[in-house]
Amino acid sequence: MCRSIKTLRPPFTDEVGDADVRAAALQFVRKVSGFREPAAHNREAFDEAVAAVAAATQDLLDRLVVKGAGAP
Repeated sequence: MCRSIKTLRPPFTDEVGDADVRAAALQFVRKVSGFREPAAHNREAFDEAVAAVAAATQDLLDRLVVKGAGAP
């Protein structure tokens, strides 16, 4: 599922911006919902889901502690 979503943490990705997090969230919601673009009557739910997944993703990335090679 969502094979094209890239890993968003070091050492896989050095710089992660809001656009990267949103793109991953959008791909996830598209896959789960089955819609590339939702109909007008589903737009609000779709957009809110993307925002919620992006927020959860950013929270996860902010809280991860990576240990091992190359990590302090």
